[in-house]
Amino acid sequence: MDAHEELLTWAIEKGVKFDGIGPKRIPGRGIGLIATRALKPDKVILDVPTACLRSIDTVRTSIIRHLPKAITIHGLLAADLALDSSRKYAAWNAVCPTPEDFNTIPLVWPKDLQAYLPRAARTLLSKQKVKFKRDWAMVSAAFPQLDEARYRYAWLLTNTRTFYYVNAKLKRRSKDDHMCLQPVADLFNHDDEGCNVSFDHQGFSIKAMREYAEGDEIKICYGRHSGDFLLVEYGFVMDENRWDEVLLDDVLLSKLDTRQKDKLEEAGYLGKYVLDRETVCYRTQVAVRLLCCGFREWKRFVDGIDDGERSQLNVDRSILGLLGDLRQDAEKAISEVEGLTIGDQQQQEMLVRRWKHIEEMVDANTTRLREKLSNQASK
Repeated sequence: MDAHEELLTWAIEKGVKFDGIGPKRIPGRGIGLIATRALKPDKVILDVPTACLRSIDTVRTSIIRHLPKAITIHGLLAADLALDSSRKYAAWNAVCPTPEDFNTIPLVWPKDLQAYLPRAARTLLSKQKVKFKRDWAMVSAAFPQLDEARYRYAWLLTNTRTFYYVNAKLKRRSKDDHMCLQPVADLFNHDDEGCNVSFDHQGFSIKAMREYAEGDEIKICYGRHSGDFLLVEYGFVMDENRWDEVLLDDVLLSKLDTRQKDKLEEAGYLGKYVLDRETVCYRTQVAVRLLCCGFREWKRFVDGIDDGERSQLNVDRSILGLLGDLRQDAEKAISEVEGLTIGDQQQQEMLVRRWKHIEEMVDANTTRLREKLSNQASK
């Protein structure tokens, strides 16, 4: 019996119920869950009772009493995983990713390679580093015998495999602390749309979102996340991601002078300029207009008095220039990363893939905008 069969046997004994699904190794994505027969929409394919969850309720008292109350649930669950030497969860632990499997998560990359991440990813990584450093400081002070590498591995397991979950104890905590671990369900891979996941006091229930043929992979949605978020938090990127977006701050803020930045900050529109798969965000429209219009006209647009139609042509041309600048930044990053000797090949390839996805997003928007400008010119 292999490790995944042992997990299913153990899970059934603990009250987990699954119907029409089973684990299988998926090329490029590790272990996933597939349909073992044809499935209909809204079919319940997995039930995980509350008693099977690893949550704040299952963390051992010997760990809780040594840690400050301020520690996050993330940090607490990670400590419980890292310090667990029992056989209680052996079947579950046997199918978890190895430390080597987390090689593509930027937190473990060399700093010089992290510097080549897109801006949004660097910002997310900086916040993640702060969270890990805070949790590790508390745990290492309480358990000095614990190795940092072991704790980091447990922390990443928790980060990549928890589900949103609330119970009586967690209601008093911040939303970031609303989490738990659960067996079998943590084998689902991510898609930008996925099966319905719900929970109540009895446990979690997962329903098929559509019809599945035998052999189809069944996925859930981890959330409406950009490629930068998926890379930093989970260590992968998707070739097709309807929720993907990229920040334009690096190419736009450099074109604004101090007075223009002050005006944008006063109006609440400084920074966080986003390009998604379809267009730029409203914040970008506001900032670019400040480059194309007089201040009074810009203020009327911000206040909703002017629809901006008169300046839209110049705004679109400016945005086209910004997309060209971002395309150059992506090309430069790809070229430099491909010539690096830091990090390993897998990490470099993941980083290059992310920048190529940004290139594709820029190219699609550039084509769309050029067609719009061409159509306007021919009228």
